[in-house]
Amino acid sequence: MNRLGALAQAILILSFPLADAATFPPFGIQQVADGDYVHLGQVALTTPENAGDIANLGIIIGNDAVAVVDTGGSVSVGERLVAAVRGLTTKPIRYVINTHNHPDHLFGNAAIPPDATFVGHHNLPIELARRGAYYLHSYREQLGAAEIDAVRIIGPTLLVDGERRLDLGGRPLRLIAWSPAAHTDCDLTVLDETTGVLFAGDLVFLQHVPVMDGSVTGWLSVIQRLEKLPARVVVPGHGREVVRWPLALNDERRYLTVLAQDARREIAAGTPLERAIGNIANSERNRWQLFDDYNPRNATAAFSELEWQ
Repeated sequence: MNRLGALAQAILILSFPLADAATFPPFGIQQVADGDYVHLGQVALTTPENAGDIANLGIIIGNDAVAVVDTGGSVSVGERLVAAVRGLTTKPIRYVINTHNHPDHLFGNAAIPPDATFVGHHNLPIELARRGAYYLHSYREQLGAAEIDAVRIIGPTLLVDGERRLDLGGRPLRLIAWSPAAHTDCDLTVLDETTGVLFAGDLVFLQHVPVMDGSVTGWLSVIQRLEKLPARVVVPGHGREVVRWPLALNDERRYLTVLAQDARREIAAGTPLERAIGNIANSERNRWQLFDDYNPRNATAAFSELEWQ
């Protein structure tokens, strides 16, 4: 794969240490194009020590205003993101674009100034209403009581059904709400049409094994259309690299294809689910980080989805 260092541009790396620097490492920001920045989260599980800083977050600066793409897995991460924006520009944060419903991408929403507009897939409010209370309960141990008590589930007021364009002042953004269900049932991507930088959310995983909370067949279907976007590079939802487009999809597509093929094979052989889980996509083990944490869940979901097809 082509790495960030292979891009034909200078990469500016900025660091924004805050008052909690003794607790958390500096909040690094990389410039990937003129006006486009990314914070690369850790490839890790959420813990009190990392405060849920495990997802990649975007900052897009136009002539008039700023959009942030996802806000991180805790309010403290969101606060550090806002501080990073303020370190880059005094322009207001006009839009907060949440790429889907998972806590590591939107628990930081409460840190955003109140005059910002929250944007999401038209299914996102439904998913947050269905799961929000569960997320707050289940993440208490993962984040710690102090962090989780600060979280507020803030849904979008500007919904995307199909496509929508936002303008930051000479900086048009193309937002697409994807269907059918893929990583989730509310996946949204953001393409900066000026620079060709695609903020893909968790429709694209690099290094970190893909995590399926939607449909393996749906995800593979979406990839066929996603790869046709006129992007130059992609910021994945997880993985500490920015990669040329659409080459970034190769590893993920292979994994999901193997996941589906192996699940179908085990179903055809009449293997019980509890035995099949250990066989599905096992050939991918050494290609991904956090494989043992997430592949059994993916295998279970794929088996359950495909056994009735």
